[in-house]
Amino acid sequence: MSVESDILDGLNKDIEASMESLKADLGRMRTGRASISLLDPVRVDYYGTPTPLAQCANLSAPDARTLNIKPYDSGLITAIEKAITKADLGLNPQNDGKLIRVPIPALNEERRKEIVKQAKSRGEDGKISVRNARRDANELLKQAEKDKEMSEDDLKRALVHVQERTDLGVKQVEELVAAKEKEILEV
Repeated sequence: MSVESDILDGLNKDIEASMESLKADLGRMRTGRASISLLDPVRVDYYGTPTPLAQCANLSAPDARTLNIKPYDSGLITAIEKAITKADLGLNPQNDGKLIRVPIPALNEERRKEIVKQAKSRGEDGKISVRNARRDANELLKQAEKDKEMSEDDLKRALVHVQERTDLGVKQVEELVAAKEKEILEV
């Protein structure tokens, strides 16, 4: 494999990692609709070890406004309730002894606009990450040309490929953010 293709592969991996990170960040944002990803940041004290909620309970979203949590060990119900409250997600768990129900309150317009701003901010962070990957790839290509591992023409062609991939990455970020914005503003 050539130096150029190695660098472009590295760029693609960096951009894909940025996309996955952005998708995860946007997935954790409240949209007024129940999603089990809202509970991703919750850590339960499971016999002295902070454990992700999904590893100690069955999570489900039976409807658009409710999350159900069924612990694998019924002794964990109070610990799960405390963990959800402590996570400061603005959610109030309700315990019936075997199952914890978490009603998802509807968002008002002001809160929706606030969440859209957060989504756009995360989108900007995603674009910065993609551009940083471009900068790193460009530096590697220029260094390879300096070290006589590639010609000047190859460098120019590679820089064009890097820019095309960067533009595609930025466009993907914008599409993800626009889709999340639409989802948040949907009543």
